[in-house]
Amino acid sequence: MTNPILRSLSPLALLLASCSAKGADPAEAGIAITDVATFDEPWAMTFLPGTDKALITEKKGKLKLWTEGTSKTVDVSGSPTVDYGGQGGFGDVVAAPDFAQSGMVYLSWAEAGANDTRGAVVARAKLVMGDAPRLEGLSVIWRQFPKVTGRGHYSHRIAFSPDGQYLFISSGERQKFTPAQDLNANLGKVIRLLPDGTPAPGNPFESKGGVAAQIWSWGHRNLLGLAFSPDGRLWDIEHGPAGGDEINHVEPGKNYGWPLVSDGDHYDGKPIPRNKTRPDLAQPAISWNPVIAPGDMIFYTGRAFPQWQGQALIAALGAGGIVRVKIDGEKATELERIDLGNRIREIEQAPDGTLYVLEDGEGAKLRHLVPKG
Repeated sequence: MTNPILRSLSPLALLLASCSAKGADPAEAGIAITDVATFDEPWAMTFLPGTDKALITEKKGKLKLWTEGTSKTVDVSGSPTVDYGGQGGFGDVVAAPDFAQSGMVYLSWAEAGANDTRGAVVARAKLVMGDAPRLEGLSVIWRQFPKVTGRGHYSHRIAFSPDGQYLFISSGERQKFTPAQDLNANLGKVIRLLPDGTPAPGNPFESKGGVAAQIWSWGHRNLLGLAFSPDGRLWDIEHGPAGGDEINHVEPGKNYGWPLVSDGDHYDGKPIPRNKTRPDLAQPAISWNPVIAPGDMIFYTGRAFPQWQGQALIAALGAGGIVRVKIDGEKATELERIDLGNRIREIEQAPDGTLYVLEDGEGAKLRHLVPKG
């Protein structure tokens, strides 16, 4: 009997579902790999402009300063107290657009609340480098509202617009479903703020005030990648339920459908109407069955792998490597999977155009990917 989930998929999704989850060997893909350092449950990484260093977060609450070309890492003092457990803990880290002048960095983490509730926050601080690096003036500028029970779907990825004027945050629906469709909650949304955390002027629901004034788009589930393509468009990659991971071109005021529609079903087998049944809602550029379980996403702009320029490179937890996707306008097509033999949480492009990936979990390796030969 045909699987009812597969029966309802588009031809493209059926093609993807029929593909082997195992990707190409890195050598076959023209990649040589060196393992350079080890971390405990790393979650995010950012290179610091004008330096040979990067910051790396570990879920339990440590912020590490790593020097490229070495295995050397140093703890950064002044990092926040995080609510660790489940999917929660220390989250994203990015350098401010004016980092070279200001030394400011932005960080996200899970914060405890009253009555066994919790939610993601975003803060900024000045990074003071030296033999004993530290954060100064750490200040929370945004919080998920409301705080809820559970420890899932924080999302809390951070991205600045290419012009550096706006701060975007992915806010997961915290496994509570309905807040994604509620404009009085900022769960299940993409948020657009000014760099100081105030709602950006011109947001779609500005006139409603409150948390609605923060919202850029809505109807999202668990967005673990948020990135701008070279043409300036904003894209996210998010986890579906049992099936239906998706890439979305994120546009202001649009509703992306969760939990009304999905290309996956509930974990208990209860069906969810497919995206195509609601043409009034924003449609994914691509969806996956079986899932790839994304960890993060970047758009490649370097010279080390010129054939990949402009493509989305996805750190895949479920697929155990990198998923390479071509973006053509508002359409997306999977091109290749590269098998790295482990769950990959994070992918970052180095200043020289080579790539670094962080494995997931304890004893996770930071791996350097360069062109073979």
